[in-house]
Amino acid sequence: MTETILVVDDNQAVCQALALTLELQGYQAVTCLGPDEALEVLSSREVDLVIQDMNFTQDTTSGGEGRQLFYDIRTCHPNMPLILMTAWTDLNTAVELVKTGHADYMGKPWDDTKLLTSVANLLNLHRLSRENSTLVRQQTQRQQGIRDADLCGLIFASGAMERCVDLAVQVAASDVPVLITGPNGAGKDRLADIIHANSVLKDKPLIKVNVGALPVDLLEAELFGAEAGAFTGATKARIGRFEAADGGTLFLDEIGNLPLSGQIKLLRVLQTGEFERLGSHQTRKVKVRVISATNANLTEDIAEGRFREDLFYRLNVIELVLPPLAERQDDIPALVSYFIGPDFSISPNARAALLAHAWPGNVRELENACKRAVLLAKSARLEAQDFGLTGQVMEAGQTNAPTASSHPAKKISRADIEDALAAHNGVVAHVAKSLGLSRQALYRRMDKLGIAR
Repeated sequence: MTETILVVDDNQAVCQALALTLELQGYQAVTCLGPDEALEVLSSREVDLVIQDMNFTQDTTSGGEGRQLFYDIRTCHPNMPLILMTAWTDLNTAVELVKTGHADYMGKPWDDTKLLTSVANLLNLHRLSRENSTLVRQQTQRQQGIRDADLCGLIFASGAMERCVDLAVQVAASDVPVLITGPNGAGKDRLADIIHANSVLKDKPLIKVNVGALPVDLLEAELFGAEAGAFTGATKARIGRFEAADGGTLFLDEIGNLPLSGQIKLLRVLQTGEFERLGSHQTRKVKVRVISATNANLTEDIAEGRFREDLFYRLNVIELVLPPLAERQDDIPALVSYFIGPDFSISPNARAALLAHAWPGNVRELENACKRAVLLAKSARLEAQDFGLTGQVMEAGQTNAPTASSHPAKKISRADIEDALAAHNGVVAHVAKSLGLSRQALYRRMDKLGIAR
């Protein structure tokens, strides 16, 4: 988009010269001969920058007219970039005005190169300021939306989780299927709770089923129900999870474990709302919002024939990607404080160890470590040992006491690290875990050996 620059000078020749210089650089120039005309232009069209003279009356050199125009522009356009030009104005006056920000001062006759540099710098500064204001406004709106939402007790402090929760709250208002992806123990079921709690279905049933925890031969009966005698042990008819969730929300965890036969039936329900119980030919109809979750790479499963591509696109209308705990470290202190309760605190040593640990089990592992710490604590001030993280203390540089786990780390070679990076596709948390190091220790060793991060 071409940026527009307003030139205000009582000398027509100066206006023309400046306009030509600016237009040769791709700017659109608008000229006028005095303050009143300038203010009229600013009120009637978009202007990105103003170059203004400081004196508009013949034989006047005080700069008072330019000073008044400057403040008149600032009143209506507080962040308008301005360049002040004159051969007569006292330098102190110009400096005073420039100090208000988004302004520069240039004497006449001017240097084209310096002028164009000043124009470019002020426009870039103004552009960044507007972008920052937009981001701040969006963040404020997002945070307000999150504060007004039912977060179902979710504890977080990181920007990554804030963005994830914000998207969950936004998609809650619709009835489209949502796929939540992320590692085990990261909190996918809690995101499903938030989506349901902030939807129009919040007063309707929320039925959860862990597809990965059910025997394959019982999956279809669990999801779609079964008639009496449909299989050994089925002595009476039973409704499935879809019927139980009719009118509400069904959360299918570990959807990647659903066998192909169940995938076909699930696809049909998503398309038509129709299904049959196992052992029955009677077609039943339900209206259910489906939220699914997986820690698997469904794209790879599709390529290898384990998951239907058409079902994937039905489930993945909106995808929420839940990062592992190791990638949202700001959440760790907040979660620890919640899990240990107000009667306990953590030492700097413990905090360093908690932040250094890779947490492959994510929030679930952290919660269990906190339960252990509270149970085994010798005082209300918890140490790294209470969390079972003694091995991280040496690497965090918090103690001089050697530990068994710290010695092998010294023998890790460049080849060991490079092999681990290749084996784990560069995922530092996994590499560190495989080598028995904290991420910080791995980074230090990589830097020392000259291995690019």
